[in-house]
Amino acid sequence: MENKTLFDTQTEVNIHTLRALNRCSQHVHRKELSIIKDSGLTASQFEVLEVLYDLGDLRICDIIEKILATGGNMTVVIDNLAKDGLIQQCTDPQDKRVKLIRITDKGKSLMDDLIPRYLDNINSIFKELSESEKQSLREILVKLSGVS
Repeated sequence: MENKTLFDTQTEVNIHTLRALNRCSQHVHRKELSIIKDSGLTASQFEVLEVLYDLGDLRICDIIEKILATGGNMTVVIDNLAKDGLIQQCTDPQDKRVKLIRITDKGKSLMDDLIPRYLDNINSIFKELSESEKQSLREILVKLSGVS
């Protein structure tokens, strides 16, 4: 008896490719998050601290834009980070009506410890790929995402 498929060959290849991409994305994301979770942070909290650590004081709307987040969850993330003493709100010296979010010394200390471990983890995730494979993968992903 002949094995029938519901899809033409191209569609079947596309489905298998999508499944492989999804599995890979989930695997990489789990590995990436392992270091963050071990520090007691959520992914969103880490992103907020990382952008403040890297760029300095920012308005909430700028944080949302930088980390490509939605505003609904950001208030909770900011409140929890403030409650833990990792960030604080301060007044913008150029515009007293604007509140800036600033990473505290406690937050900087956490990130001083976490960032090197996070970067080592990222390097570990991609160690199996050569530089040219990473470049090719990046080009394929950019092409697939439609973003340049």
